[in-house]
Amino acid sequence: MKKYRVEPDSKVDLSKWDPEDSSEFDGNKEEGRAALANLNRKLAELQEVLYAEHKHKVLIVLQAMDTGGKDGAIRHVFNGINPEGVRVASFKIPSAIETDHDYLWRVHQQTPGKGEIVIFNRSHYEDVLVVRVHKLVPEEVWKRRYDQINNFEKLLAEEGTTILKFYLHISSEEQKERLRARLEDRTKHWKFDPNDLKERHLWKEYMRAYEDALEKTSTKSAPWYIIPANKKWYRDLVMASVIVETLEDLKMEYPQPKYDVASILRDFDALADNI
Repeated sequence: MKKYRVEPDSKVDLSKWDPEDSSEFDGNKEEGRAALANLNRKLAELQEVLYAEHKHKVLIVLQAMDTGGKDGAIRHVFNGINPEGVRVASFKIPSAIETDHDYLWRVHQQTPGKGEIVIFNRSHYEDVLVVRVHKLVPEEVWKRRYDQINNFEKLLAEEGTTILKFYLHISSEEQKERLRARLEDRTKHWKFDPNDLKERHLWKEYMRAYEDALEKTSTKSAPWYIIPANKKWYRDLVMASVIVETLEDLKMEYPQPKYDVASILRDFDALADNI
């Protein structure tokens, strides 16, 4: 899945990244789902070792345009995973207390501890995306945030956090159909916001903002992956593959017991029955 990784200092033109791409899997949708189920099982095993070893920290950042599939990706990629040791942090409009601090203050509080996987559903990147597009701060303010974000993520990485960042790439046409589907299904009305239609008029501005963010903040220790997301099954398959491969590379092991297993097993019945 390295073809979807944004190499440091490379140029990004999102018009050249096909959101319909499914070239790294030869099978069809049903076969893709079966492959994802196998990855789910591997991820569950790796997450258990991660939690038990209590050494590594894993941060997964998800960004996308509206209807890009962040919630669905979390639900399907982490299907069957023990919720103990996995947490989702969502970043909405900052509260009054949060705006009294620097923009990374609320983010740092949600970063993972040892043995934990934390998934950011939106993230600190909103401060170089929506903040930029809607001109909520002067240009000189959001421009210096790229370096600040890189330094922040470098700190996390140097302190033992493995960082994976996924941009779920959908087309404007796909977004239109997903918004329509929300209106046509009454069980999805709660997910529809009329402002999403207004945001579509800023699509080009958002694409430029994403291109800058991907170019300027994809680093060796905190890489971005551009995930083709028009096909939901393929989106999930690519994400799960990257996460599993990354966790396998950590070479994690269950901790050694601090007691004599053999002696306890030898006398287990006597010890267990002595109540």
